[in-house]
Amino acid sequence: MRDIGKVNSSQVFGLWKNLTVCLLAVMATLLLSKILPYYLSPVIALLVASGLYVYIYNERVASVKNCMVPCITILYSIVVYAFFTIILNLMHIWGLFEMPHEFIFFTDPFIPALILNPVSFIVITWIYIRHRKLKMCVECRTNRVLGGQRGAAGLLKSEAHMQLRNFMILSGVLSVAIWIYYQFFYIDVNINARDAYIFTWLTVIGLAIDELYFSIRYYNLYLDLKENNELITPAELRDMSAKTYLRFYVVCGDYMYLTEHAVDTSGGKAEVYDTPFFTKQTMTGFLSEDVRKIITEMTGVDNGELRFFYGRKRPDDQKQSLLRYFYFLDGDISDYPELETKGEWVSFDKIKYIYSNYPSKMAELAVHDITRLATIILTEKIFNEDGYRKSGIKSYNPTFNLNEVRKSKIDFQDDKWIKISSFNSDTSFYKLKKWWKERKQKSDRTIG
Repeated sequence: MRDIGKVNSSQVFGLWKNLTVCLLAVMATLLLSKILPYYLSPVIALLVASGLYVYIYNERVASVKNCMVPCITILYSIVVYAFFTIILNLMHIWGLFEMPHEFIFFTDPFIPALILNPVSFIVITWIYIRHRKLKMCVECRTNRVLGGQRGAAGLLKSEAHMQLRNFMILSGVLSVAIWIYYQFFYIDVNINARDAYIFTWLTVIGLAIDELYFSIRYYNLYLDLKENNELITPAELRDMSAKTYLRFYVVCGDYMYLTEHAVDTSGGKAEVYDTPFFTKQTMTGFLSEDVRKIITEMTGVDNGELRFFYGRKRPDDQKQSLLRYFYFLDGDISDYPELETKGEWVSFDKIKYIYSNYPSKMAELAVHDITRLATIILTEKIFNEDGYRKSGIKSYNPTFNLNEVRKSKIDFQDDKWIKISSFNSDTSFYKLKKWWKERKQKSDRTIG
C-alpha cells in the first residue's frame, strides 16, 4: 500500500522548475528596467507578468500537478509593483506631492529596487498569512488531496509553504538593506559603482544564491526519496495497470475496528492506528457485490451494512483511485469479539481523543478521512445549505458519534458541506462576498 504515498519524480522537478521561473521573472523585471529606457519599466514588468501568467496556466493544465501558489504570489508582486509605480508617477505628474527622482521612471536615475522589494514583501506576506483561505488552496484540499497522495509527509504542501516563507524573508531583508543604504549612504549626485551594486546587483545576487540553495535542496531531496523507495517516475506510472485501493471502516455501535500496528502510507516507519481493512485490486472499478465479497472475507461477517463513504483519483495518474467504505455491523461488539483480520474495537471517544491530541499516532489517511467526516457532519449541523447558522447561538459546538454516521443520509462524496465550512455566515462581509460570488458565477455561465 505504500505506492499510494509515493512522490512523482516530476513533482520534485516541478518544485525546482517553478521556483527557478519565479526567480528569473524577478531578475528580468529588475535587469531589463536598468538596461532599457526607464519609462518602459512598468511595461516591462507587465510583459514579464504576462509571460509568468502563461507559464502558470500551462502548468495548471499539465498532467503532473504542482502547487502554483508561489508562482502566483510572484505574479501578483510584479503586477502590483507595475501599477503602484504608475500610480506614484501619475500622482507626481498631477502635482499631488513631490517625490525624489529615484521613484520617477521619467528621470535618471530611476531605482526599481526601492519599490519592487518592499511591494513584493507586502504582497508575499499577505498571501503567506492568508494562503490557506485562497480559493485554489481550498479546492486543492477538498478535491485533490487523498491523504498521503500529495507526496511523502505532505511534500508539496510543506515545500510550497517553505518557498513562500523564503520569498517573504528574502524580499524583507533586501528591502531593509536597500532602504538603509538609500537613507544613510546614498549621495544624490550620480549612480557610482557601489550604488549600482546595492540597488541592482545585491538583489540579483540574493536571488542567484536562493536559486543555488534550492537546486541543492531538491537534488538532495530527490536522492533521499529515491533511496527510501518513496519515489515513482512518470514512466512507472504509465506502465502501471489500473489500480483501485479500497479502505473499509468497520463500525459497530459507537466503536470502530482498528489496529495500532499499521504502517503509514505516508512513509513513516512508526506503527500507527489505522483500519486493518485496506486492499488493492488491479482493475478500474468494482461492482457493489465485489466490494461486499472483499469486506465479508476480511471480517468474516456477511450481514453487515455496506455504505460508500467517498473516493478520489490520484491527480497525477487517473488510473489510480482510492475508495473508502463503511461496513456497519448490527448488535454489540461483544457479538464480534474477533474478526478475521487482526485488530481491536476502539471507542469513538478514544479515537477523537487521539485524533485531537496525538494525530501523529494515527495513519495520515485515517486523519484525513476523519477530518472530512467530522467537517461534513458538524457543518451540516451548524449551517443550512445557504451558509447561514441554523441557531443564533454562535458558541454552539455540536458533537457526533458513529451511530449518527450510520443514520445520516448525507452524501459524503459531495464537497458541498466542505465548501460551506470554509465560507459561511461567520465569514466577514458574507452577504456581500456571497452576492459577488454568485454574480461572477452567473457571468461565467453566460460567457460559457
